[in-house]
Amino acid sequence: EFSHTSSSFTVMKRKEDLNPILLLLFHLMVWIYTFITFLPCYVASWVSVPVAGVSGTAEERAKRAKARSVLGCPEGPYRAVSATKTLVASLHPGVDTLDKMFERAATRFPYRDCLGTREVISEEDERQSNGKVFKKVKILGEYSWRSYQEAFTAASRLGSGLASLGQRPKNNIAIFCETRPEWLIAAQACFMYNFPLATLYSTLGGPAIAHGLNETQVTHIITSRELLETRLKYILVEVPRLQHIIVVDDTPTSWPGYPRGITVHNMAAVQKLGATPENGKLAFPLPSDIAVIMYTSGSTGIPKGVMISHSNLIAGITGMAERIPNLCEEDTYIGYLPLAHVLELSAELVCIAHGCRIGYSSPQTLSDQSTKIKKGSKGDTSTLQPTLMAAVPVCRHTQHTTMHLTEIMDRIYKNVMTKVEEMNCVQRTLFILAYNYKLEQLTKGHSTPLCDKLVFRKVRSLLGGRTRVLLSGGAPLSAATQRFMNVCFCCPVGQGYGLTETCGAGTISELWDYSTGRVGGPLVCCEIKLKDWVEGVYRSTDKPHPRGEILIGGPNVTMGYYKSEDKNQEDFFVDENGQRWFCTGDVGEFHKDGCLKIIDRKKDLVKLQAGEYVSLGKVEAMLKNCPLLDNICAYANSDETYVISFVVPNQKHLLALAEQYGVRGSWEELCNSKAMEELVLKVITEAALAAQLERFEIPRKICLSPDPWTPETGLVTDAFKLKRKELKTRYQDDIERMYGGK
Repeated sequence: EFSHTSSSFTVMKRKEDLNPILLLLFHLMVWIYTFITFLPCYVASWVSVPVAGVSGTAEERAKRAKARSVLGCPEGPYRAVSATKTLVASLHPGVDTLDKMFERAATRFPYRDCLGTREVISEEDERQSNGKVFKKVKILGEYSWRSYQEAFTAASRLGSGLASLGQRPKNNIAIFCETRPEWLIAAQACFMYNFPLATLYSTLGGPAIAHGLNETQVTHIITSRELLETRLKYILVEVPRLQHIIVVDDTPTSWPGYPRGITVHNMAAVQKLGATPENGKLAFPLPSDIAVIMYTSGSTGIPKGVMISHSNLIAGITGMAERIPNLCEEDTYIGYLPLAHVLELSAELVCIAHGCRIGYSSPQTLSDQSTKIKKGSKGDTSTLQPTLMAAVPVCRHTQHTTMHLTEIMDRIYKNVMTKVEEMNCVQRTLFILAYNYKLEQLTKGHSTPLCDKLVFRKVRSLLGGRTRVLLSGGAPLSAATQRFMNVCFCCPVGQGYGLTETCGAGTISELWDYSTGRVGGPLVCCEIKLKDWVEGVYRSTDKPHPRGEILIGGPNVTMGYYKSEDKNQEDFFVDENGQRWFCTGDVGEFHKDGCLKIIDRKKDLVKLQAGEYVSLGKVEAMLKNCPLLDNICAYANSDETYVISFVVPNQKHLLALAEQYGVRGSWEELCNSKAMEELVLKVITEAALAAQLERFEIPRKICLSPDPWTPETGLVTDAFKLKRKELKTRYQDDIERMYGGK
């Protein structure tokens, strides 16, 4: 049966526990199907060439070397097999800046769909069981589209209009806006006119926004009506240089009540201004000019601005595009991650370069089960039916975004597991057999069209039913989530690794590589080497795999941090060959086939009082698949001998656990119950032991939160502060020591 601590469907039941008659019938059906399809599949595997320049079966391709150490040393540097002699820095000859890339796309695909949105037809409020009221989208229309030519014209006119409002080339301009078509149009306008674009997360608080605007000394900012009225207007007095606010929404058209010296414009009015011939002349950027100053989320302190040149981004998207087979204008990408995140910006630029269409969404409307989709209505994936999607796994460094695709995957994964538990014996047995059979076939490089159609079609339809590639970056996916996505969504998952400082580019696994826990080999735009970290006991001479801090070098490595020379000297360097490198702070190991595995993070390690090192990210990653947990944040410091955790429990499973042990009360009362804390801690301990965590890594004390983490409730660190008073009451001595009086 299912275990609350199981991490994969493969451990749901042993074969000897299954109904022997059903097992026999299933194997008979599989044997007949395999016999009938073997010869055609065998011939097709040798005749067809799925990717240009790549031959052989999927199993053979998966076993081939992905990268090699160009010097033959265990520390590297490692390069992709196809780029051992020269790194690749551009998609097309002569297309070395982002404005040229967009112009080329608009010329090649002028009338193809480019950017699409759904109209909100009506909304209604929905009252929750706890009395809170949430606004739910009642009806969303179909997607409406702007062509490539229309998007190019809109960007050109906006850039011209901004120039007529006094924005000058090489002078910074800011964007503080949600993910939507106007964001990308504004970015392209800035690229055309050589306005360095400072990007700020829409979830940032007032002090972080003011810091970014003052540091970049902007006089113009592009934002949305909602963010202007709820965030920006309250810090305007703290940004004395600001003169012009451009609002992407069409209404209202007049903006009274703003401080003297600040003018608010609608984007449409600025574009109209830029449409007149006498206004705004193009200022063509150089490849070395700054395209973006991308501010980090600020989850670990004051946001840092990363300076990214045109050539950096061109190189980064070149490396990414090479790992997506058969990318073309027939593909549809769904954009929902923050465009202020380097992965989303790079993914959308890759799509623009290849003539794909981009349909916009949000985490609240992404799927049929999303929070702002009325029950019975279609989410954005069902309507758009994308072929390409990107995901950012939730980790310690990405908590600023509202909800990631992998968080949605985890919810769907847990829901499917629960429904399988509730099936009758026949249904459950068939599902488990089909799941395990497909997993076995995938490892051999074989497809399973019969299982896909009969068993997994409904699950796949949750993402629209046409998804052919899922790209995951930011942090490694858990093995359970990756296998679930491979099997139930019937498409490969390209696991990637990169940072803002490397334009999001570092590695991406090949799509026929179904191994878990790895992030693939280096992209063709960069090389990677390992640096010994003696304190953490990681060395390139380690056996069986060389290990060390990951250093990334290549044309995608950015220009450094804005106005932070000390930090630049610490994290960046140029070698004797003029190659620029970034020291990531992550610890990895290279496998024999040239694939990288992330195994630790220098800054994520906490040395406990007794001398053991604890990776807080590892603890969270191992425990987040426990069905009882919706989210978890681990904390420790060197003055203590153990770890504590802040836990958001899954409501359904916590209520079931309370009923099982006779604990009564409201949701808030259960979360504040000492008895429930002990029960949850017991389940967490069992899950930790099953995941083979060391004893000192297992949380010894926890606090349950009745509310989920959202932008409204703040970051994880804010959530800790909100709960600090309650925590202090229970664990007075522990918290005083851990927080050190801060």
